[in-house]
Amino acid sequence: MTNDCQMVWDSCLRIIKKNVSPQSFKTWFEPIKPVLLDNNVLTIQVPNKFFFEWLEEHYVQLLKTSIRQELGDRGRLVYHIPENGAPAVTFTQQTTPKSNKPSAEKDNEPVPGVFDAEMIKNPFVIPGIRRIKVDPQLNTNYTFDNFIEGDCNRLARNAGLAIAKKPGGTAFNPLVVFGDVGLGKTHLAQAIGNEVVKNFENKAVLYVSAEKFTNQIIQAIKNNAVNDFVNFYQLIDVLILDDIQFLSGKQKTQEIFFHIFNQLHQNGKQIILTSDRAPKNLEGIEDRLISRFKWGLSADLQAPDLETRMAILDSKMNSEGVEVDQDVLEFICYNIKNNIRELEGVMISLLAQSTLIRRNVDMELAKEVIRNFVVTLNKEITVESIQQLVAEHFKVPVERLHQETRKRNIVIARQLSMFLAKKLTNKSLKSIGEIFGGRDHSTVIYSCKAVQDMMDTDLIFKDTVAELEKKIKMSLNE
Repeated sequence: MTNDCQMVWDSCLRIIKKNVSPQSFKTWFEPIKPVLLDNNVLTIQVPNKFFFEWLEEHYVQLLKTSIRQELGDRGRLVYHIPENGAPAVTFTQQTTPKSNKPSAEKDNEPVPGVFDAEMIKNPFVIPGIRRIKVDPQLNTNYTFDNFIEGDCNRLARNAGLAIAKKPGGTAFNPLVVFGDVGLGKTHLAQAIGNEVVKNFENKAVLYVSAEKFTNQIIQAIKNNAVNDFVNFYQLIDVLILDDIQFLSGKQKTQEIFFHIFNQLHQNGKQIILTSDRAPKNLEGIEDRLISRFKWGLSADLQAPDLETRMAILDSKMNSEGVEVDQDVLEFICYNIKNNIRELEGVMISLLAQSTLIRRNVDMELAKEVIRNFVVTLNKEITVESIQQLVAEHFKVPVERLHQETRKRNIVIARQLSMFLAKKLTNKSLKSIGEIFGGRDHSTVIYSCKAVQDMMDTDLIFKDTVAELEKKIKMSLNE
């Protein structure tokens, strides 16, 4: 029976692997163990309730499809969740478990966030104060509310939310957030810290950059106070260390941090790290530290797609009381692609022009501002050029994309053309619809969704879209 359930689950994994990214597969499916196959019911063991909730929220359809393909229409999936020191919990698919609220602090327990300055020296305060509460060193502007979620950061953001609800009590310890500059690593790490401070007033939270951490160690060595330094850090409940790549080559700093890390992790304290690269690619860091960085979850932040960039810019402009037309948002975000910091730079310039000299934030102003951030504006991709290339690929006349027809190949060609036009041009949905035979913006929205759905379920079609997009971009250099 064990072999049967393993065979069924292996077949399911082959289907799943084709439809998710390698990182998602490794994070959410490799840890799952099949434990029982009873008629048409497959029982799988997942590490914890958060794991189960994430699967049900993000992969329920994919799991259903794979199970039914292997066990038939009556196939069902049951989750087995082991509990530490308690009977295991079992959930059938699409059953939501009751949330576990954190238990209240006992009145007679010491307050973790308050220390006696005479016993433990705090490198963040001036000596001489008898009782101190650790300043978390957080920027209160960094919150989850203004950290816009998209495909580029969904895994990291949701892991961060789980940690904020139960610091030190999830499988994501440590959490390593990595990615290129300007993608929001520091924002996310500090958002977790701010959320913990808000929900757990007795938790000692501390944010520190790797550079500052190193300088503190240098001072501790000079003052013969390394033990006090280590003792202080070992009392922190949530430690956020930013830019760990700067520990490279600093052997003594790594040695001290190694002992701090071990003590915190052993005591169930939460560790959050950020880096400009994945742990496996860190150079000049001891192997024993690298292996510990891999204990929890490594989540990368990727460059945000067009829709996410637009949502970020729109949110920031709205928070400043400035409304921006959709066409202007699309134009700005089409030309600013590298990172969010550049986007914020554009926003500050627009706000200055809008508030100081009372200019409307329109397309003309957007073009003026953009020229200060890019050497030359990208050569414009037109809807017409997209139509021509897609029509050639599907071997249909371009004019047929404008006409009413139910022929499948023409419908797909038209929907794909709209999808690429929305993604690659700065045209509004209304303008795109008008170019396709006077259709309205709702038709464009429906077409884009239809294409995205096909890409999610058909890998060959997804490759076709990627190839067409590549050809369109390459045509700019011809």
